[in-house]
Parts: sequence; structure tokens; C-alpha cells
Amino acid sequence: MATLKDFRNNVKPNWCPGCGDFSVQAAIQRAAANVGLEPEGLAIVSGIGCSGRISGYINAYGFHGIHGRSLPIAQGVKMANRDLTVIASGGDGDGFAIGMGHTVHAIRRNIDVTYIVMDNQIYGLTKGQASPRSAEGFKTKSVPSGTIESAISPLEVAMAAGASFVAQSFSSNLKQLTAVIEAGLNHKGFSLINVFSPCVTFNKVNTYDWFKENIVDLDEIPEYDYTNRVMAMTKIMETNSMLTGIIYQNKEKKSYEDSIPSFAKEGLSKQDLKLSEADFSKMLTEFK
Repeated sequence: MATLKDFRNNVKPNWCPGCGDFSVQAAIQRAAANVGLEPEGLAIVSGIGCSGRISGYINAYGFHGIHGRSLPIAQGVKMANRDLTVIASGGDGDGFAIGMGHTVHAIRRNIDVTYIVMDNQIYGLTKGQASPRSAEGFKTKSVPSGTIESAISPLEVAMAAGASFVAQSFSSNLKQLTAVIEAGLNHKGFSLINVFSPCVTFNKVNTYDWFKENIVDLDEIPEYDYTNRVMAMTKIMETNSMLTGIIYQNKEKKSYEDSIPSFAKEGLSKQDLKLSEADFSKMLTEFK
């Protein structure tokens, strides 16, 4: 059985010292080992941004996609090979700006993919512009007078889109983050995990200390029931989305794959897809 070390490779991350993404990488590696995965059984698809580099830093199948498009690729991988555990990853700009359409439809589709968003509330790779997660009034070089737009709430969007698994964690809380990712990997359906991952270089507002002062940890609320959709939505609004832990889970909702009556359980890589010359000619005729 694989251990944490088996998911490490010799590629040294070039994130800034102190970046929250280091903890996200470590949590993914720990969670993969804890749920009994092997490196060859895991595929990680990433988008563009600082977070996009993560697919090359973990010993597993990796695909570095284009901006905002990690989810279409990840869904295609899962549909082609159901034996693979598939993780899609990206940043808040990647997933909640150019990729938001893909995010919403992946949520409602409920394909068995885990989507981990490294949310630093700024565009870090392009040197510090405001992102869809930047709070109103947030000043950057792209909006020196402060952004006039309100920040998007991915948790509210996910719940409204009919998500079957929604969680949020903080990169400074490695124990909880690992547990949340484990739960997402074990969930049969689409899992959205938003991670507060501070950018220590360009975001001097949403710092580690700021998050520690503002986060509400659901693990410390014994009466919280993450299977209660109304309670989940209420708590999200009460805390202005500043809560961590498993926020909502619906184990009864069928995954996309299991909802297709004729969908083969074997992945395309294991199916005999040989086509006779007669069948091929017939198929070509249909397209004329």
C-alpha cells in the first residue's frame, strides 16, 4: 500500500516561501495515501495560475491545462477511465472567473471528481490584480482606488447549483484540510473544496492572521449537521462564508456516471473498441 512518500517526486515547488499552496499539496498527498490510493490510480488536472503548478509537484498522473479549463479536462478523464480517482485544481481566478461556467455545470452534473480551489483572493501569478474573490474596496495595482464589485461567494453558488459535497478549509490547518480532502475523495459525486490559501507576496490584507481571526470552525460546533441543506445555507450566510469544515454532503444523490443507463462500468481504456470496416463505413455515411 502506498504511503505519503510514494506521492512525492523530485520536482521542487517554486511557490513563494510561506505560500498556502504548500499545505494544499501536502494535504493532497496525505489524503491520497490515507484513503488507500496508489500513484497510478490518481490523476490531477490543474489550470493556470500559481496553483496550476500543483499537477507537476505530486507523483501521480498530471495534466496542466489552460486557464479556467481544468474541469472539462478532469471530467473527460473520469468519463474515459472510471478506475481513476480524479482531482481538478485551480485558483479563485481560474475557477470563479473565466472557469465559472464550467464550475457551475460540473457541480450540477455531479461527476465523480474532486475540485480543490486554492483561494487567495487575488491574482498572484500575474502580480497582484483583484480577483472575483477580492472584497469590495480591495486595492490592487489593477484597481488602485479599490474594487467596486462585490466578492463572489463560491459556497452559496455551489449550494444553489445543487452541490452534493461542499467543504472549505484553511491551509494553516493541515489536519482538517487533509480530513476534508479525504472525505471529498471518498464522496461518490462532485466535491467542491475551497481552501483559504494566503498569498504572502501580493495580498497583505487576507493574511494568515486575518483568517485566524475571522474563521468559524464547524468542527467546534457539535450541533452542526452537514446533511441539513437549510442549516448549511443558513450558516454560510450567517458567517459571510467564513466557515471551515464539511459544510454540506448529500450521499443519496446519484453521480452523473451512475445516472446514465447505458454507461459502461469499464473505462474506455479497458473496452474492446475495435470497429469493423462495415460499421466504420456505416458511421461515415451517417455524417455525410
